[in-house]
Order: sequence, then C-alpha cells, then structure tokens
Amino acid sequence: MNFFVTGGSRGIGGAIVLEAARAGHNVAFTYLNRAADAAEIERRAGASAGGRVRSYQMDVRRSDSVEAVGDRVLEDFERIDVVVANAGMNRPNLLVQMGDDEWDEVVRTNLTGTFYVARYFLPPMMSQRFGRFILISSLAYRGITGQANYCASKAGLHGLAWAIAKEYGRRGITANVIVPGVFDTDMTRDGLSTANKDFWIQYCPLGRLGELAELSKLVAFLGSEGAGFINGQEIQVHGGLDWAP
Repeated sequence: MNFFVTGGSRGIGGAIVLEAARAGHNVAFTYLNRAADAAEIERRAGASAGGRVRSYQMDVRRSDSVEAVGDRVLEDFERIDVVVANAGMNRPNLLVQMGDDEWDEVVRTNLTGTFYVARYFLPPMMSQRFGRFILISSLAYRGITGQANYCASKAGLHGLAWAIAKEYGRRGITANVIVPGVFDTDMTRDGLSTANKDFWIQYCPLGRLGELAELSKLVAFLGSEGAGFINGQEIQVHGGLDWAP
C-alpha cells in the first residue's frame, strides 16, 4: 500500500507514518514548517527497514500547493491507496472575541485543506477502483469552551467523510473518521495544563492518556484491504471518556 499522510512530522501524524513504514508500506507525508522534524521522521522510518518514506513541504490551506505536491507524489509513488488527513491547528478564543483571521485560519487548515486533498486524490482512486480516506477528528467536534473555530472544523470532517463514503463507495473507495481522546504527545505534554491532564486521567475509565501506537495501528488497519466493508463510520478512540469540558 502507498500512504499519503498530511501533518506527518510529529505527534499523531508522525506515529502514523512510522507505523505504516514499519508494516512495509510506502509513505508520502507532508509538513508545513517543521523541516527538521520531518527529516527525523524520515530517518526513523528508514531505520525500521520498512517501506519507502518521503516528506513534502505543503500548505493545505492553498489548493495550488496541494495540487503541486499531489503531482509530485504521484510521480514519485505512481499511486496512492490511503489518504490520512491529519494536518490541523488550533487558535483558542471565546467566540464573541474571535477574529476573522482566527476563524478562517483554523477552518481552512483543518477542514478546507482536507477537502482540497480529497478532491485531488479522488480521480486517481476512482481510476484504480480502490481508495481509503481516514480523517482525524477530535472530541472537540461536539463542542469545547473557547474553541468554536476548532470544533466547527472538526465537525465538518464528519460530514465530509460521510459524503465521500456515499458518493464513491461503489468505486471501491471508503471514508471513515477517527475521533481521538487525549494522547501522550509532545503537544499535550507541552500545551495541556496540569489541571486538564488530571481531569482526563481521573474521569477516563482506563485512568490514563492514550498511547500513539493504539491510534496508529488502528489507522494502519483502516487502510488495509481487511477494512474494506468499514465505510462512513465514526470510530471513537478515547478510552471510554467521550465528553470534554
């Protein structure tokens, strides 16, 4: 299988790239600014003696950037079987104080960028009559205080996935959404307050944060031929804590 992962230079995206490579798949992944992190993921993936891995600088907010990188990826890898839409960002603020730029940048990155990527890769997938779209959402899609832009963008991914599932299922193309809880990543270690971390650990039935391998292995399965009858689904991966303050 050939994977295409957006936002693959660290965290959840980096774990997905490494797991796919370890399993022997070829992986193209993108980054926006973190060239050094992307190079480290390439190095680690190569050390796993798995599939071929290559990184590409891409701005998902711009359709011309998505199309240019998409052309290079198809030239380098010939085909893409699995698209993992993981690139995302957040700019918290109360809705009444949220500026146009705060809304637009988050929605364009998290939702519109995923639309650009799906629009680009759907035609070759239809030609090969095989494709997997895996969109990484968040529990925030149900609403979180101070993150209306992020919540709306993640909720939009669910509708987008379901539309792809219904429009292109008969072409051998599936689309599913993964809804992670809080995972142990650099972002949560650096950006999650002690109070919020304690909240999740206290109320999660498993009493801990998620481990990246538990998410990346699920993505690898959803990208496989064995997941061919899983389509248009919302898969929760949060240890049983399915709400947020």
